Amino acid sequence: MAPPAFRAAAVRVRTPASSANLGPGFDAFGLALGLYDDVVVRVADSGLRIDIAGEGGDSLPRDENHLLVRSLRAAFDLLGGQPRGLEIVCANRIPHGRGLGSSSAAICAAVVAARAVTIGGENRLDDPALLELATEIEGHPDNVAACLLGGFTLSWMDGGSAQALRMTPHASVVPVVFVPGNPVLTETARGLLPRTVPHADAAANAGRAALLVEALTRRPELLYTATEDRLHQEYRAPAMPDSLALVERLRADGVPAVISGAGPTVLALVQGDAADKVARLAGDGWAANRLALDTAGASVLPLAP
Repeated sequence: MAPPAFRAAAVRVRTPASSANLGPGFDAFGLALGLYDDVVVRVADSGLRIDIAGEGGDSLPRDENHLLVRSLRAAFDLLGGQPRGLEIVCANRIPHGRGLGSSSAAICAAVVAARAVTIGGENRLDDPALLELATEIEGHPDNVAACLLGGFTLSWMDGGSAQALRMTPHASVVPVVFVPGNPVLTETARGLLPRTVPHADAAANAGRAALLVEALTRRPELLYTATEDRLHQEYRAPAMPDSLALVERLRADGVPAVISGAGPTVLALVQGDAADKVARLAGDGWAANRLALDTAGASVLPLAP
């Protein structure tokens, strides 16, 4: 492959937050949410410059250790070569360490931006290759699939290759997220999961996951039953007891509530008229936000004026 040529103009990429699992769809389901990070990338003559505003602005590295930079480097390697320099500006709105896909948003922004600043980038790195690369960096495809494709996604590994199917959520479904003040590391939450689970629990989750596809796309009145989980949420309670208590309290009121990804954010999937009422149920210590469903996924947008 010949070395790539790069565009002189900067590119702006917007990536949505995402919620994985959605209750029973462990490591398989993802939902793109209307909360966004924006990244502007420009190929420079030399060096590396990173500006970060918003979430992580006081703590994220501004060098080659930044996940965004590492992901850009991985994408440029596949595109045929590294640029001489990079200028990156990040406007981060997705909370970090809360189960809303902030790392996937950074990874997807990077791989899409690298392709966009490369002349002929789509011929060198097509959409399936983007998903494959993002999955390799993230370690699993559920969040990155939703972030790249938008909507409601089902993802899986087939012979070591990441695959994803995009579906359109029912128009009446409104996500409400309850975000706590303190983060939980994904590694911590995943480390609490048992190596085996009872056969009855696995069978129950398989049925609920199948039902969730129907509920989220066509029959939202089934969402309460379809979001029941027995595989992961209760096992993670020691890392996020307040989150599990909120899920139980919401579900006791008939609200389809789950842990978002590895937590500790709680996600409620409600129908439009009930969203504002549900958002008031959390109490102190939670930032409740009614969000839109994102249907576009990672997008290259015009530069802001």
